[in-house]
Amino acid sequence: MEKHKALEIVKKQITEHRYQHTLGVVETAIDLAERYHANREKAELAAIFHDYAKFHPKEEMKQIILSENMDRILLEHHSELWHAPVGAYLVQKNGYVSDEEVLGAIKYHTSGRVNMTTLEKVVYLADYIEPGRHFPGVDEVRLIAKSSLNQAVIQAMKNTILFLLKKNQAVFPETFHAYNDLVMKKGDEDHYE
Repeated sequence: MEKHKALEIVKKQITEHRYQHTLGVVETAIDLAERYHANREKAELAAIFHDYAKFHPKEEMKQIILSENMDRILLEHHSELWHAPVGAYLVQKNGYVSDEEVLGAIKYHTSGRVNMTTLEKVVYLADYIEPGRHFPGVDEVRLIAKSSLNQAVIQAMKNTILFLLKKNQAVFPETFHAYNDLVMKKGDEDHYE
């Protein structure tokens, strides 16, 4: 799908503020894909569609999670996580994306997962560090991202986990597992597909 057409589709689903964020994620994902040898076109497409379901009604997202037999543990955690797997499902169902790698990058851009692909790491990190993001720790992750994709993703996950812990909020188990997986694979430092 052409970039222009994909952006048109997404723009109808999200707010103007979120659209600007999406444009930042797209540019950041392209930069990271080129730096870390991920497929540029797939990174671009996943970045465009990553927040497709961000403003989808919560009750509808809940029903999709149940009807499509997604991990029900999602429903025990903050609804902020839901838009990623629901978005991947919807863009595939609506015929916008069929590539499994792109769908995986959309699906895991909020939580991460064990054995993340380079493309999944690129989109996860691009969403975290795009230029419109301003919160404690983001500049440090941007700096790390210049030299190590894995270390940047580890630091982004660590920041997210610590943020949730400080707020006494539950951490989605897959995020803990993803963090542990990356930390334990330090010997594979920045080995890319």
